[in-house]
Formats: sequence, structure tokens, C-alpha cells
Amino acid sequence: GPKCETEGALTHQYELADLTTWITDCKPKRMFCIRCCLLELQCSRARLAIAAATLTLPQFAHTPIQMAPAMASVAVSVRSSLDIANTRFKGEPNITYELILSRFRAIGTPIEKYLTLRDLLRLAPKVYYELLLKHTEEILPFIYTPTVGEACQNYHKLPLKTRGLYLTLHDKGNIAAKLQSWPVQDIRVAVITDGERILGLGDLGRNGMGISEGKITLYTAAAGVNPLQSLPICLDVGTNNESFLQDPDYKGIKAKRITGAEYDAFIKEVMDALKAWQPHILVQFEDFGNNNAFRLLEGYRHDMCAFNDDIQGTACITLAGLLSAARATGKPLKEHRVLFLGAGEAGTGIGELIAKYLHLKHGMTVEEGRQHCFFIDSKGLVCKSRTNLQHHKEPFAHDVEFCPDLKTAIEQLKPTALVGVSTIAKAFNEEILKALYKLNERPIIFPLSNPTSKSECTYQEAFKWTEGKVLFASGSPFDPITDNEGIVHYPAQANNAYIFPAVGYAAVLARSKEITDEMFVLSAEVLSQMTDMQELEQGRLFPPFQNIRAISKVLTARVAEHMVETGLGTPPEGVKDWENFVAANMWTASKL
Repeated sequence: GPKCETEGALTHQYELADLTTWITDCKPKRMFCIRCCLLELQCSRARLAIAAATLTLPQFAHTPIQMAPAMASVAVSVRSSLDIANTRFKGEPNITYELILSRFRAIGTPIEKYLTLRDLLRLAPKVYYELLLKHTEEILPFIYTPTVGEACQNYHKLPLKTRGLYLTLHDKGNIAAKLQSWPVQDIRVAVITDGERILGLGDLGRNGMGISEGKITLYTAAAGVNPLQSLPICLDVGTNNESFLQDPDYKGIKAKRITGAEYDAFIKEVMDALKAWQPHILVQFEDFGNNNAFRLLEGYRHDMCAFNDDIQGTACITLAGLLSAARATGKPLKEHRVLFLGAGEAGTGIGELIAKYLHLKHGMTVEEGRQHCFFIDSKGLVCKSRTNLQHHKEPFAHDVEFCPDLKTAIEQLKPTALVGVSTIAKAFNEEILKALYKLNERPIIFPLSNPTSKSECTYQEAFKWTEGKVLFASGSPFDPITDNEGIVHYPAQANNAYIFPAVGYAAVLARSKEITDEMFVLSAEVLSQMTDMQELEQGRLFPPFQNIRAISKVLTARVAEHMVETGLGTPPEGVKDWENFVAANMWTASKL
């Protein structure tokens, strides 16, 4: 064939979208092999992704590649601090998986790593999944929190290709047809959002697709769900984000969100179409606004296999953390009082699951269990004397004296645990944490708000202001601390990925009719028992996330078994050992 043209150095920089066109273009004018172009391309992400492609597409590695003439004049800004041009592959006999990993680690900013991973998924999916599955704990922050928050804010401006399915108001009456035209029909899991309440960042409209894409990836990474059987969905029903409405680059519907009967009718069409399309599909509601999250959960959870991760997944991982922390204090959870800052869907969902646990395991009524949970919202303590409370707050309006602020509530209620679900950065300041520490030898402090910029406090602050006595878990990751004696203390991350992939995959494998609160209580108990006292003393309220596949195997098996025992699930033919069955059905990159 024609020889590769290497005379003269290419100094152009290429967008990844251009590279895929370049590889497949059928009207050649200039010829280069990928290996030689790796020496010349200046765009770091592009070079890395093409390098990875040579690992899984060996037929391209030394084959002349056709490049469209227009591509030769494309110049884009270098978005990564990694300059592979200065550390060329020349002289290295092979492009290896380890080399790709080292180049990835050298990329400077989280958003560049996020974009690099998306590029790898498109051009070298096997390398992408090997990275993800072998280095899950390292890779996860660049797929989901905290990086996904920044990605969603700028999703409409980033150089990426959407992986999921948009269902918009323009599709009304045609939802079923859109599902039936999706390239892969054997879908088992769908993560669906309307983008109204993305993390702690508010209404991001159509940009919420990034959340669905991130969460769906965790099903594969954590529990072994086949990525080809997973579908991220974003509903575009308008946005109340004024900056997006005025932004010419925003690609969503530029109108205020629909509400009321029109919204409910659209959701019903979507849910009915999903159930008719795949009768056993698992649907995870993600980042819906408070006004809709509880209604949709209650409206559909008994009709099909559906749950809300913000309400139930967050509640489950928090309950697991509280059970572990309670063990560290030497007192069972029934002797603790939990004060929440924030009374939205995440907070009251946690309170309800705590009450359910105390009912199931300690013989209390659910109402008695709720008496262990107190909530502060923007107007002060949620209590009986308050009027016009939102429906989800009413069960926690106890007959106690009103407190106007968090510090007063701590002094009056004397909680043992403080949980932040407010998205108010630095709300747990020195005065607040010292007040809690004054009441408790081992104060339990859980700043759960995401992303990191919204966290109520950092691990370093909580550690300092409690003299290292804190039992800590956060929504986003923080670095460990080495004290003056050389002892390392680890901050726990209350990561929903411990829970929702395993519970969801259990429902898929057992074909469960629904997902109940009892299943989340069971999951929290099982997870909390995976840490011993030595690990708890180090601050590890959860088992190491690097073992997430092994953790998920146990959780998935226990929950699936429970589903079958309670008559909600159907055992696959011949299954006698659920753990072995789950392990055998965990997807790996070798299956690509």
C-alpha cells in the first residue's frame, strides 16, 4: 500500500470528533499511520485516546490511515496540562496499558481527566473498562462526584458526544417509538433524570444527562452490569435556569419547566412506555426536584421496579455509616439522636429509613423511630408549632421548642450525630462542631452535600475542631490525615455506589416486582458489618472501595435472596448459591 507520509512535522492539533472522522474518511489525500501520528499530534487527549485505540485495534496500528484534507487545517486549543509531544512514544517498542495509565495520571485537571475517559470510552472501550474496573477507586472521582458536577454545569459547551437518550416535550406521543428505535434493545437498567436538582447545583436542565451517564457507569464498575444493557435517559421538560435560557450554546428547550398535569402526563407516558418496552426493567430516578421526587417515587415504586437513589440510596449508605459509627461509640443506634441540617428529599429520606430500621430491629413504632431524627431547614427547627410545612417534613415536626438556628438546636436537643444535606458550604463551622464535641466524646459528623464546594465542612476541619475524635463520613472524597504520632486517619466517603448498583442488579437478576425499604435496611446492615473495630478506629466506616466488586457480590446476593424469599423475586433456574451466581454474571472488559 501507499507509504506513510512522515516528511515534516505535523503541528496541528485535532479535536477528538475530527480524529474519528479522520480515521474513517473514505476520500484520502494524505496518509499517516496512527503510530506515526502519535509522534506529531499536539492535543494531549487526542493522542492518549488514539494510543489506547492501537491496543484494541491492532489492524490500525501500522496501517496507512486516510485523513480528510479539511482535518489538516483544524487547530484547537490544548486543554490538558499533559504535553505528550514532549514525552513522545518514539523509542518505546510498544504502547502498553501501563503507559496509557501513566499518561492519564499525568493529566492536570479533573475535567480533563473526565473528558479523557469519555474519549477512551468512544475510541478504546476495552482500555476504558480495564482502567475503570482495575482502578475503580482512582478513576471514580473523574466519572462521578466531584468532577461530574463541573461537567454538568458546562455539558453544553464541552467537546463530548452524548451516550444516552434524550426524551423531550417534542417527543410527546412518540416516546414508545423512540425507545423501540434505540440501537440496543436488551436494556435491563435505566437511570433517568429531568435535570431539576443536579447534586447541589440546582436546575441544569438538559445538561443533567451527565448525571445519568455517570450513574449508569457505576452499575458496571461496582456491580458488573453489562454496559450494553444500561441506558442513561434525560428528560428535557424545559429549565428554570435563567443563564441557560439566555445562553445561545444551550441545546435544551428554552422555556420554563412544565409543571402540574402536563408534567405528570409526560412522565406517565415515559414510564408506561418503559414498562411496555421492557417489562422487567429497573428504573432509577435521579436528581428530580423535591416537589416531584417523592411523588414520583410513591406513584411508581409499587407499579414497577423503580427507586430513587437520592432518597433511598442516600438513606441507605447514611444508615450504614451511622450503624458503623454507633459501633465505634459503643452505643446502639437506638440510643443516638440525629440532627439534620437540610430537610429536602435526601434528609427526610434518611430519617425515614432510620425510623424503619429502629422499627424492624429494635421493636419501636415508625413514629417512635422518627423521634430520634430532627431537622433544621431555612426557617429553623422543623417542629409542631410551625405551620405550612411541606408534606415530607410533617412526620418530623416533633413537639419540641422551636430553635431558630443550628447552634441553638445542638444546645437544646443534644444530638450525638450531625448530618449535613443542606448544600451550604462551611455551615459546620468551628463554633458548631465544638458545640457538638462538647456534648459527645466521639461526635458523629456527616457533611454529605455534593460536590466538594458545597460540603458543610472538610475532614481536616472536623478533625481539628474535635481533636481527632470525629467519626466522619462525607459525600465527596477527602484526603486522609496523619497525626503527630504518625497514625493515619481515614475519612469515610458515604458513596451511594456502595448501595444502588448492588440493589439494582439484585432486582435485575431476581426480576423483582419492586424494591422495598426493607431491602435498603438489609443492605445497610450487611455493609456496616463488613468493617471491624480496628478499621473503625482508623475512621473506615465502610470497607475499602477498591474492593467494591467483592462488596457488591455479597450485597447483591443477599438482597436477591431476600427478594425471592419475600415473593417479590423469581429465582433463575438452577440457582442454589446466590453469591456464585452473582459472581458468574458480573460483566468484565474481557467480554468486549
